Amino acid sequence: MALLLALDQGTTSSRTIAFDADGRIVARAQREFTQHFPQPGWVEHDAEEIWASQRATLVDVLRQLGPRVRELRALGITNQRETSVVWERATGRPLARAIVWQDRRAEEVCARWRAQGLEPRVRALTGLRLDAYFSAGKLRWWLDHQPDWRRRAEAGELAFGTVDSWLLYRLTGGRVHATDVSNAARTLLWDVHARCWSAELLQAMQLPSGWLPQVHPSSHPFGELDVSVLQAPDLTLPPLPITGIAGDQQAALFGQACFEAGVAKNTYGTGCFMLLHTGAQPVASRHGLLTTAAAQPQPNAAAYALEGSVFVGGAVVQWLRDGLRAIASSAEVQALAASVPDSGGVVLVPAFTGLGAPHWQPHATGAIVGLTRGTTMAHIARAALESIALQSAEVLQAMNADVQAAGGPPLRELRVDGGAAVNDLLMQYQADVLGVAVLRPEVTETTALGAAWLAGLQVGVWRSLEELRALWRVQRRFEPQRPPDWAAQQMARWQRAVRQVLAGVQPPAGAV
Repeated sequence: MALLLALDQGTTSSRTIAFDADGRIVARAQREFTQHFPQPGWVEHDAEEIWASQRATLVDVLRQLGPRVRELRALGITNQRETSVVWERATGRPLARAIVWQDRRAEEVCARWRAQGLEPRVRALTGLRLDAYFSAGKLRWWLDHQPDWRRRAEAGELAFGTVDSWLLYRLTGGRVHATDVSNAARTLLWDVHARCWSAELLQAMQLPSGWLPQVHPSSHPFGELDVSVLQAPDLTLPPLPITGIAGDQQAALFGQACFEAGVAKNTYGTGCFMLLHTGAQPVASRHGLLTTAAAQPQPNAAAYALEGSVFVGGAVVQWLRDGLRAIASSAEVQALAASVPDSGGVVLVPAFTGLGAPHWQPHATGAIVGLTRGTTMAHIARAALESIALQSAEVLQAMNADVQAAGGPPLRELRVDGGAAVNDLLMQYQADVLGVAVLRPEVTETTALGAAWLAGLQVGVWRSLEELRALWRVQRRFEPQRPPDWAAQQMARWQRAVRQVLAGVQPPAGAV
């Protein structure tokens, strides 16, 4: 049976997973790497350490496979998005630590661009907000602080890439400098309509074009693994093409078999990332969401999604454990929350790091409202779980509003993955407040699976999206059990609490 490899390069660890042609996991390995915080608001990674950790997990999985390495057909890459790397083309040497997507140092750059009136044009061309989250501000910050880089970039001596590009460059022995549309669309420099690098934005932001990677569909013959870079002479491999690349959230959307308009996924991790497939045309958001490229499995067949992020999802359970010490382990939260029939009118707004979509208020702080003498820790635990679903429902309602305004189909169902998706109480409440079915798949490693599917499509392991759709299997389906008026009351109570939080926002002194 054919095997596919997926490199899943995340924010805190690198993983490699081998899948068979039925989408089942055959082998896996994981390795964490160092997080660097040189100043408040700065987050950096050592690009060489990222490569070393990813290479180590790849070699580990290849050794686990033993004789079955002969069954390997292709390799796919999925990655933390927006994290930016700059290296020398001649040597492959990174010129500085990678600036991570969480890093906020480029906010001053973005504030200058907003003051110059660039925001409307950025929104129109890229579908994104003018924010330090994305790559462009990081690149301009580097050029402002490294005077020689601009000359070298314009001379073609330097290469910029998101983490997928960096890994592809190293895996191919420096032969390929490329990315896919889903990662290019997160740089703030990709025109999602024309599907090319925006000369207008590059000029306005004073960024050179010569260090940008080539952009291809997500399923594409990017290159071939150079076995010598693995530094494992004991391994004998067949030729292994690299044929799939997608940013982590778009890879998860693909791995959830969300191939057409109206199907959405939500990843319940530390935060929550929701993507709704909108079909072959980009949908401009009027409700605080991002328009982005989805993974593109076929050439000349564009695919788009709306995206919204919740800053604090499963992290609210960690807060119950580590902050309030209400539970000894995260696994205990379901039993504690289920010990009461409802939250007793308590609403928890976990704006510990501000509010994400659709509000985008970085200075908001958390609040618990509705406390009475009868409130117990069980009510607060239930309100904490409900807050994950209510924030997600608010984003998905914004998605529905955007799509329906554009004449598209409403949300039909929600496919879920991530650590908190195993919580049955949370998933049932999510179905109830949304009024649509919530589907939890058998294989929850959807990010890596999406990369493997994209790679396998290109080499003929699967011939169509219909074959992949047949491989996606539901482990449990949560149907709504509450009437629409109950759901409306839950959302109205949540929105009242959010309004109270927003009314009390006090930007810090000196904030832009």
